[in-house]
Amino acid sequence: MSQMPQQAALSKCPSCEEPLESGDRFCGACGYNLSVVPARPVDEPTLTMTGVPPQTPWPSPAHQGPAAPPPPTAPPTVGSAGVPAPGASAPGRAPSTGVPAHPGATEPHHAASAPGTSAPGAPPTAPSAHPAPPAPPLPAGAPAQPAPAPTAPQGAPSTGVRFDRPAQPEVPVPEPPAQADDYTLQAPDPRAAADAAEAPAQGGGPGSAVCVACRAGRVDDDGYCENCGHAQPRERDHMEQECGPLAAVSDRGLRHHRNEDAFAVGTTTLPDGAPVSVAVVCDGVSSATRPDEASLAASRAANASLLDALPRGTHPQQAMHEAILAASEAVNALADEQPAEAREHAPQQNAPACTIVGAVVTAGLLVVGWVGDSRAYWIPVDRSAPPARLTEDDSWAAQMVAAGLMGEAEAYADHRAHAITGWLGADAYELEPHTAAFKPDRPGVVVVCTDGLWNYAESADEMAEAVPADAAARPLHAARVLVGHALDGGGHDNVTVALVPFPAVPQGAGSA
Repeated sequence: MSQMPQQAALSKCPSCEEPLESGDRFCGACGYNLSVVPARPVDEPTLTMTGVPPQTPWPSPAHQGPAAPPPPTAPPTVGSAGVPAPGASAPGRAPSTGVPAHPGATEPHHAASAPGTSAPGAPPTAPSAHPAPPAPPLPAGAPAQPAPAPTAPQGAPSTGVRFDRPAQPEVPVPEPPAQADDYTLQAPDPRAAADAAEAPAQGGGPGSAVCVACRAGRVDDDGYCENCGHAQPRERDHMEQECGPLAAVSDRGLRHHRNEDAFAVGTTTLPDGAPVSVAVVCDGVSSATRPDEASLAASRAANASLLDALPRGTHPQQAMHEAILAASEAVNALADEQPAEAREHAPQQNAPACTIVGAVVTAGLLVVGWVGDSRAYWIPVDRSAPPARLTEDDSWAAQMVAAGLMGEAEAYADHRAHAITGWLGADAYELEPHTAAFKPDRPGVVVVCTDGLWNYAESADEMAEAVPADAAARPLHAARVLVGHALDGGGHDNVTVALVPFPAVPQGAGSA
């Protein structure tokens, strides 16, 4: 059996300095191959400092003095000014870099390296403007001046300089910051989050909210983020309201970029204390200017007019007529807000416009009123009784049917079917409010809706199938179901529906 090399008897691994055991061929910590460790020299070599060959530990033939002593463990001798002796390097410093070993330390003026002095394996440095004088010749028999070991002593703090790599170009070492707190962290402003949380509670609109996309930019008056430009969800994209025994839901749909429908619901009492429910639904004309504003203004004006007239004893049918006139005035007023140039050249052109349909329900009377193609349906609780459509459209298709020129199926299949012949707006030909009064003989629910719903349930029977059986008891739930029915059918238009149970019940009785 071959003998282990002499190197294997090392007490520590040359690579990781992990303790070794006798007979180890590889380091157990790092896997270093101990068989390739070079034989340890008899003595530490000296560094070439002045370009002369390194001194040997034994006397040369010209100097027959005693052998040189082993390398000292203390730093080399220094002069009275603290400058290393010629031919020696300062401890903990690269011989030729000229850079302090620790940030903040200063380099002595007289410590410049002599020409050709560098760490082992490093390229020679440029000659100094003031080279150090060469070392004086050693007298006969004098021991050679040892140089410090190339590495720091065991356990000494790191100097930040590696002697086993080529010297790097001189780079100024920046001073470390005095305190880490000197740097300002770019954290989100907590006030922005607080403003975003307070905006909904305070009714804050555009300009007071934070973008839902980037959560950083504020929303301008046009509804877009000032930071990333993302369009914000509009308040009217989906609206729900439950008011006592009646409810309404409006949705933008799946194809339109905004919701141009609007609704208003309310309850009041007649002079004798009997309860009365009111619902108004409006559909903005998309080809007109600002249709969303028109529908909102009309629904609010009509609702306010009804809630004001009914408690004063005005007959519900007369109150409905007056409410439609009030809605028309509100829409006409929007045309006056156009720029002066537009009013001067074309005062009636493309004015804001919308349709309207409303219902007033008392204990024994049902009144509906409308202009345009928004509709009202009667759906009895007892589904064995027939449902009915309560309104007639102001549309091209309805006129063709009324004149006997086309059948209903043929007329509504025509691409001109939804062209309206009556609407609210400054450019309307002649306002003719339609009203009708009914006295149902059984309980039921009135469906007040835009064509975004009845396009998917046009006949009374189709609408009755779509309305849940418990709609009179749970109007909000039923309204949500009907909007979902339209969205499932394609959602090509805005969808708005209000459900009003008949007979009217006292305020406070709502959906379960």
